[in-house]
Amino acid sequence: MARFSEGAVTDQRFNVNLSILFTELPLLERPAAAAAAGFTAVELWWPWIETPTPDQSELDALKKALDDAGTQLVGLNFYAGQLPGPDRGALSVPGEESDRFRANIDVAADFAASVGCKALNALYGNRVDGVDPAAQDELALENLVLAARAADRIGAILLIEALNKPESPRYPLVSAPAAIEVVDKVNAATGLGNAKFLLDLYHLSMNGEDLHEVIDNYTAKTGHVQIADNPGRGAPGTGDLDLADLLDRLRKAGYDGWVGLEYKAGDRPSAESFEWLPRPQRAAN
Repeated sequence: MARFSEGAVTDQRFNVNLSILFTELPLLERPAAAAAAGFTAVELWWPWIETPTPDQSELDALKKALDDAGTQLVGLNFYAGQLPGPDRGALSVPGEESDRFRANIDVAADFAASVGCKALNALYGNRVDGVDPAAQDELALENLVLAARAADRIGAILLIEALNKPESPRYPLVSAPAAIEVVDKVNAATGLGNAKFLLDLYHLSMNGEDLHEVIDNYTAKTGHVQIADNPGRGAPGTGDLDLADLLDRLRKAGYDGWVGLEYKAGDRPSAESFEWLPRPQRAAN
């Protein structure tokens, strides 16, 4: 496996996504496992896929696990339905799912505030048969405005993510420009300016986008970056993407935020999937 040189990663701040890595362990054991692997920052999808409003005891237990491990939560998804699974968000899905998203907004924001998390990701949601896409987009904007205001209340940013069409064919934001258009609409509606682009190099590469062009055009509007190699969504070095070059280009374009490791470990324990990254470079700078 290709190994990043120390120079290639010295200026990066990496965090581990605990919803795709260390999933061989129960949720509350994952922060300590990430810490044992040398990481001090983590991110999560919404951990309770069955409910947008878990008991306070569950929220407290996760906070304790993060605190005890000495890990900083730097990114959290709002409720997004069955993820992983068939869903790709809830905020543009009329009826019960939209209601569940709204019920989750303050729960997620308050939890993020309690652990010092400053980025909240709102997945847009799939298109629904029999529903006018324009009506879904109108509902989405309403819910994203609510989410942006909740994020602003705790001093956080709201992230809008583009996914990839091959794996998420019913998700409407399957290009960087499509996600940026929503970012701009939310900022125009709120006047807060805290909606940002979640630039996921794996998803954009799956869409066949020119990643250099995306970085050059949209780094200024980017609030978070996620990586996995392609093909395969594995660790850097398992596919064809020159992730060291892409991250260096991001840094030179002015990005100094987090780089989330959102890849699959494959048929091995997650702790063995980090050999590409020298251990001294895993702790957040």
